[in-house]
Amino acid sequence: QLQLVESGGGLVQPGGSLRLSCAASGLPLANYVIGWFRQAPGKEREGVSSINSRDDSTVYAGSVKGRFTMSRDNAKNTVYLQMNSLKPEDTAVYYCAAVETMIWPPAVYDYWGQGTQVTVAS
Repeated sequence: QLQLVESGGGLVQPGGSLRLSCAASGLPLANYVIGWFRQAPGKEREGVSSINSRDDSTVYAGSVKGRFTMSRDNAKNTVYLQMNSLKPEDTAVYYCAAVETMIWPPAVYDYWGQGTQVTVAS
């Protein structure tokens, strides 16, 4: 069973940066496509980015492209989301999720973390 734990959230001013981590236990993260999602109060959950298990290629939502960068460190069994130039509209609970699949990008994820709060405010 794969378990995911997010960390790195917090309060940051507009224009600032945060790096979120998604640490996995139970199984090697290298075999999984990993996605970052976020959900703001009163809004539906939305996909932020995903990283492929085969070649580490990434995809990003248009709203974060050029500001967020996703990466993985298989030796540490951890995936990261570097968030730069943060905006108030990036405020949300951020979740990482994983699925073992050859489909890219996947539509369904099997494993989810508990989430970490990111608040962008002055």
